[in-house]
Amino acid sequence: MEFSVDGTILLVSILLIIGVITAKFSARLGLPSLVLFIMVGMILNEYIYYDNALLTQLIGTFALIVILFEGGLKTQWHDIKKVYKPSLSLATIGVLITTMVTGIAAKYILDVSWLEGFLFGAIVGSTDAAAIFAALGNKNIKRKLTSTLEAESGTNDPMAIFLTVTILQLIQIDNVNPATFLLDFFWQMGVGLLIGLLFGRVAVWVINQINLDSSGLYPVLSIALAIFTFGIASLISASGFLAVYVMAVFLGNRDLTYRHSIVRFNEGFAWMMQITMFILLGLLVFPNQLLDVVWQGIALSFILMLVARPIGVFISLIATKFDVREKLFISWAGLKGAVPIVLATYPMVAGLEDSGLLFNVVFFVVFTSALIQGATISPLGKYFKFLHGARAEVPHSLELISIGKTQNEMMEIRVEKESAVIGNKIKDLPLPDHTLISAVIRKDALITPMGDTVLCGGDTLYILVHKKQRSMVKKLMLEHAKKPAESE
Repeated sequence: MEFSVDGTILLVSILLIIGVITAKFSARLGLPSLVLFIMVGMILNEYIYYDNALLTQLIGTFALIVILFEGGLKTQWHDIKKVYKPSLSLATIGVLITTMVTGIAAKYILDVSWLEGFLFGAIVGSTDAAAIFAALGNKNIKRKLTSTLEAESGTNDPMAIFLTVTILQLIQIDNVNPATFLLDFFWQMGVGLLIGLLFGRVAVWVINQINLDSSGLYPVLSIALAIFTFGIASLISASGFLAVYVMAVFLGNRDLTYRHSIVRFNEGFAWMMQITMFILLGLLVFPNQLLDVVWQGIALSFILMLVARPIGVFISLIATKFDVREKLFISWAGLKGAVPIVLATYPMVAGLEDSGLLFNVVFFVVFTSALIQGATISPLGKYFKFLHGARAEVPHSLELISIGKTQNEMMEIRVEKESAVIGNKIKDLPLPDHTLISAVIRKDALITPMGDTVLCGGDTLYILVHKKQRSMVKKLMLEHAKKPAESE
């Protein structure tokens, strides 16, 4: 079916509207939004013929950059630094073990070669952060678990990509030295990490120092820096995805001018890319071909969910303090999403003989994983008593209207229960000169701040502050009260 330019633009707008509506339904149903996005693509497949794997891979890669960048911006370092060891173990050892176990099963179930079986295992070996947290919604699952899953999801994609590309090369090239791949692994991960840290520092300096005339340019600059980081890392054969995630975590945990605009823009952009990517991936699947791999897909889905992922989790976390219930929850929360389906296009682009079979089975596995695990991950957290009410919002800054012409900004800071400012009157706070608390939100009520207003735990403060003083004000407001010395 051919479209005019005007017709294509109208179709894209309709798809985005449908994507937004399905995202609303997915939240109510407790399903990852990708399930409904893919279903929309599969329905459209009956009317639109689309089989461009290379274009899908390009759009998917760009979408992953945006999604990883947005996820990294929201990742709090003080949370993940407590769990970085188990997270890295899951992202490396866990992915490797999952790949091996799934690959062995795929070799016999799909009747393919050993390398093609392990290729399938590598493609479905990583978890998806967007799918996991879409399933959790606004539920506040035990912080140690969400931090572990968040860090694992952000760092295990490079491992899965490395394994996929390596096995593809082994299939296509004869007499390859395995030592080359080992060196390549350390180069990709090590240099990717260093580039992420370096460009994170550069991005913070550029965004805070540059003076643009329009507030809308700062979010554009941030995503441009993320794409540039990916491009530079990939140019020297390092892991671009790891570099982007590390750069975003560094950026998100520094005092950043115009943080609110940057975070909100990238949040919306990430949603748009998810909608586009998953609908495209749905278009790439022909439903009648899925019928040919139903029993293989079901078998491999359950092996991945109930055998391969749990074995990978329990072995990689063997030296940690996670108990059995926590390990079971982490195992079940290993939802599959964008990365496996995008990686499934690699064999298609490479012209692998069984690429169509692998893509269809990968698609089936990802779809059923997201559908089954996505619908049950939140109830499982409730069953294990890992739920702790609603998720708290992260403090962020709100900018003034004349954002490009002023040296001031509006900060939004939540007064935590341990804060040292609790019980103090506003007039007694050692705020810098020309700093003004302009509003206090207390239990959804707006309080006009006066000098005698006493601050309470849970208050949200809107503070007008000079850009150079925001770090000082943030430190004052978030400083914890000193615990009284114990009597002898």
